[in-house]
Amino acid sequence: MACFFRRTIAAKLGRTLQQSEDAFIPALSAVPVFKKQQTADFKLSISTLRIRGILPSSGDIQLQTEGLASRLEQDSVVEDISAGRGMINFKVNRKLLVQKMLEPFGKDEDEKFALNSELFNTLKRGTTLVEYSSPNIAKKFHAGHLRSTIIGNFIANLKQCLGYDVIRMNYLGDWGMQFGLLGAGFSKFGCQEKLKQNPLQHLFEVYVQVNKEAEHNEDMMQAARDFFRQLEQHESEAVSLWQQFREITVDEYQHVYKRLGVHFDIYSGESFHHHQAQEVVQQLHSRGLLKTSEKGTGVVDLSSTGDMSSVCTVLRSDGTTLYITRDLAAAIDRKEKYHFDEMIYVTDKSQANHFHQLFHILLAMGHSWADRCEHVPFGLVLGMNTRRGEVVFLEDVLDEARARMLHNMNQSKTTKEMDNPEDTAEKVGISALIVQDFRGALQSDYKFDWDRMLQAQGDTGVFLQYTHARLRSLIRRNEGVEAVIFDPSLLLEQTSITILQHLLRYDEVLYQSAQDLQPKHLVNFLLKLCHLIASAHRELPVKGSSQDVAQARLRLFSGACSVLANGMRILGITPVDKM
Repeated sequence: MACFFRRTIAAKLGRTLQQSEDAFIPALSAVPVFKKQQTADFKLSISTLRIRGILPSSGDIQLQTEGLASRLEQDSVVEDISAGRGMINFKVNRKLLVQKMLEPFGKDEDEKFALNSELFNTLKRGTTLVEYSSPNIAKKFHAGHLRSTIIGNFIANLKQCLGYDVIRMNYLGDWGMQFGLLGAGFSKFGCQEKLKQNPLQHLFEVYVQVNKEAEHNEDMMQAARDFFRQLEQHESEAVSLWQQFREITVDEYQHVYKRLGVHFDIYSGESFHHHQAQEVVQQLHSRGLLKTSEKGTGVVDLSSTGDMSSVCTVLRSDGTTLYITRDLAAAIDRKEKYHFDEMIYVTDKSQANHFHQLFHILLAMGHSWADRCEHVPFGLVLGMNTRRGEVVFLEDVLDEARARMLHNMNQSKTTKEMDNPEDTAEKVGISALIVQDFRGALQSDYKFDWDRMLQAQGDTGVFLQYTHARLRSLIRRNEGVEAVIFDPSLLLEQTSITILQHLLRYDEVLYQSAQDLQPKHLVNFLLKLCHLIASAHRELPVKGSSQDVAQARLRLFSGACSVLANGMRILGITPVDKM
C-alpha cells in the first residue's frame, strides 16, 4: 500500500539528511495521474522541508532540489529519482507496486485498505458528536433539510471509518411559539381521525389555517400564547398533545431517513433544554456577562472594546429564553453527558453568525472546550423543482428521483434483469442526488439539474453505481477464477499501473477530507477511478485471456471495486450489484 512506499522513501531521506523519517511524511505525496501519461509515483516538496526547518530557508530552491536529488540513491524499491521544479520525483519498482497495492485484497482486508496509513497518526481521535438534519417537528420533511442530512451523514461516516467514536445527533426544532399556534389551531381546526390517516399532512394544513386566522384575529394569537405558556408550565393536556405531535413526526421522519440510509444515535431537541436555559441565564448573570438593553432585553456584549457595539440577545423583555439560550444550555449539557472531544454542527451558511456568537459566549463563560466546536456551513440548492412545480417536501424529490431513474433504466438496452428494479432505481437516484450535492465546495450554492444529475455517462452518482455494478458482474461471471496468489508481472501495462498509482492517493484523500470535512475530494477521486476502470475494461479483457492473466486482471478489478464501494459508503451511498 501507499504507506509502505511513503515510509521507504522517508527512511531514505532520513538517512541522507540525518533526520527522523517521520519528518518527511508530510512533505511526500502521491502524484495525481493523467490518462495515457506516465508519471512518477511520489513527489517531495522542497518548500515544505524549508518551512519545517529541515533544509535552509534561504538560497536557490532549485539548486537545493537538484543537490538533494543527486545524493539519493536508487534501490530495489525506488527505481528512479529525478529533480523537478522545487520537487523531487520518485518512481517505484513496477512489480513491487502491483504486489504491495493488491496484497490486501487477497487477505480479506478490503475494508481496511489504506486505513492503517501513517498519515492518520496525527489525527486527534476521540469522541466526535455530529449534530445534523435537525428539522422542525409537526411539519413534513422539507427538501431544504436534505443538505444538512447527507453532509452530516458523510462527516459521521468519515470520522467513524478513521477510528473516531461518533455520536450522531438529530436536534429537532420541537419548542417555541409555533407550537402555541399549532396547539391552539388544533383545538379549533384539528381532527384526531385525520391525524391518524395522514399525520403530517393534517398538521401542515392546521398550521396553514391557524397562521391565516392569527393574522387578523388577536383572540387566536392570545390562545396561542396561552397554549405555549401551558406547555412551558407543564400542564398535562398541552404536554400530551405536544408529545403526540413529536412522536408522530419522529416516526414519519424515520421512514425518510431509512430511504436515505441515514440513522441517528440520539433524537434530542430544544424542548430538552428550555429549563436549563434559565440556569444559563443565571450563570451569565453571576459572571457579570448579562446586561440589560434599552429595550429591556437581556444581552451579552460581544464587542472587543466592551462598548456594546456588538451584542447577542439571550433573554426577551418578558423573561423568556431564545433559541441561542437553549443552544448554550444544549452544548453545556452535551459536554457533561457525552464528554465529547469535538462537536460539529452542520447547518446552512446563514447561521454562521449564530454559531460565532454561541462559541464566543461559551468561551466567555469559561468553557475552553468551545474551541473544539465547529460549524460546517453549506450553501443553497437553487431551482429544486419536481414536475408538479416548486418542491416543498423531500419525499417528493426522492419519489421523483426514483421514478426518473426507473424510466432511464427501462429505456436502456444494457439494464440487467433484477429482482427489485424499484429498489435499485431508489438507491441509484439517491446516489445521483448525493454526488450532485457533493461535487463542489459545500459553502457554494448550486443549481439543481435533474437531467445532468441522472446521466449514466459523465461525472454523476449514476456513473459510480454503473461502474460498481459492472465490476460486480465481472467478478460474478468469473467466480472460481480468482486465486489467492497471482503473478504481479502480468499487470505491468500502463493501464493497470495508472489505476494503482491512483489508489496510492486514497489515504491522502481521506486525510484531506478529515482536515476540511469537504466531500468533494472523495467524490472526485472516485469519479476519476471510474474513468480509469472504464479504460481498463476495454484494454484488459478477462474473457479470452489465459488463466494466469485472467487471475491477475481479476485481482486488479476486484481491488478497484472494493475501494470504490468503501468510498461510496463513506459518502452515504449504498452500492448496487446489478444495474
